[in-house]
Amino acid sequence: MTEGHWWRGAVLYQIYPRSFMDSNGDGIGDLKGVTSKLDHVKSLGVDGIWLSPFFKSPMRDFGYDISDYRAVDPLFGSLADFEALLKAAHDRGLKVIIDQVWSHTSSDHEWFQQSRQDRTNDKADWYVWADPKPDGSPPNNWQAWFGGPAWTWDPRRRQYYLHNFLPTQPDLNFRSADLRAAILDVARFWLALGVDGFRLDVANYYVHDAALRDNPPSGDPAPALPRNMQVHAFNSNQPETLDFIAKVRERVDGFGDNMTVGELAPGSYALMAEYTQGQQRLHTAYSFDFLGAWPGVEKMGDIISQWREGPNDGWPSWAFSNHDVTRVTTRWGEAIGCPPPRAAPLFMALLLSLRGTIFLYQGEELGLPEGDVPFEKLQDPWGIAGWPATKGRDGCRTPMPWKDEILAGFTKAKEPWLPIDPRQRMSAVDKQEKLSESMLHTTRALIELRKQNPALASGSFRVVHASDDLLVFDREHDGDRIQCVFNFGRTEMSRPYEVKPQVLWTSDPVFSGATLMLPPFSAAILKLS
Repeated sequence: MTEGHWWRGAVLYQIYPRSFMDSNGDGIGDLKGVTSKLDHVKSLGVDGIWLSPFFKSPMRDFGYDISDYRAVDPLFGSLADFEALLKAAHDRGLKVIIDQVWSHTSSDHEWFQQSRQDRTNDKADWYVWADPKPDGSPPNNWQAWFGGPAWTWDPRRRQYYLHNFLPTQPDLNFRSADLRAAILDVARFWLALGVDGFRLDVANYYVHDAALRDNPPSGDPAPALPRNMQVHAFNSNQPETLDFIAKVRERVDGFGDNMTVGELAPGSYALMAEYTQGQQRLHTAYSFDFLGAWPGVEKMGDIISQWREGPNDGWPSWAFSNHDVTRVTTRWGEAIGCPPPRAAPLFMALLLSLRGTIFLYQGEELGLPEGDVPFEKLQDPWGIAGWPATKGRDGCRTPMPWKDEILAGFTKAKEPWLPIDPRQRMSAVDKQEKLSESMLHTTRALIELRKQNPALASGSFRVVHASDDLLVFDREHDGDRIQCVFNFGRTEMSRPYEVKPQVLWTSDPVFSGATLMLPPFSAAILKLS
């Protein structure tokens, strides 16, 4: 879109295939289902889709544990179904980026099955193996994301293997030249099919510290999990990761104007900048800054102000919701006391006003609240293990409500893989299509506004005010200056102007003369020059 690259300033729509649309009546979404709903995606005005994993997998982590990088899991269809989806998307002018989960595989992957047999086979060093300490304990203190040590004993090799996530997700060893070549060949396979780029899962976890040094303590006074009790200094963010990223960038750029977006977990501005600066690193990246708790206006202003704007500086991406976190209308809305009907347009206006590439999660255009999934219906192993302290990730993965009916137009099965929340059905696509001021139409209007105004899509960014629940920032391009104003508080606010600006979009603020009056939880996008 800008500077010759379609992805700069673009809006991409994340599709979680299991929950998007079921075409064959088995209660689980699939690739043909995605294809059947691309007209809805196109109608939003987005530039493309990010498709979460659809590869062959035992589904212990619902597709993020891949057993064959080049095969489509029969649950989702076939490779021919993916190629049909790709063509249908391209025919509609939609780009397609796909998840690539390269930090780890499933323990069912043939690579791991061979690697674990002994210490001398051809793939013996394709995973991270280490001897125990003299007392038999794991090689170091590294903790896994889902709780407990990041090491599991394998009796065949009589060694421990590393897994930063589930024990059934062994980490690949990117210190192996043969492994690196195999992964780059996977990238070539999908690029040759015509995909427009990759979303790289936990891209900062590719390389581990060769000396396996202990991670230092974090000093977190109230850690939710053992992983929070340490700084992940040695099982992530190793400098050699950037050497491999450069090879990925070379491979992706070799197939045209494609993109790589890295998930950097948990990430920070400094890490995002490091992984995106220059022409040999990721095209863009996102962290968890806005995928956690409500940050407050001051911190939010600080986060979005940090990105530099030079020609070799990195390009940010932003998301407020995805398949791993509580939906933003609930997560942030409840934190500030804002009900979903007001929270949804407020947060959407903010997201679509930011400088960077924007990712919307399926259902976000409807303003969906977090789904309620009772314990007996949970599927997520994290939620099952952590109940009731955490409900896991199932609440954000409930099926997309296409129609206001019992099965939400998602499936013809007797029961979907996750239950339909009646509150989400009330916000179904068919209902919102008929309401001129629905959240669906609001989303379309905001995306169109972004596309029609280069200042919003790619202009410079400057925070004007960020305190006392009021956030104001300017976007400017070629003399066009747009000011975005957000009241995240429970009381009315006012903002005077010398001359009444042109109103490009507003949730419900009004002007009294040249003074902008902002009711609680409202926003306005104004053209100043």
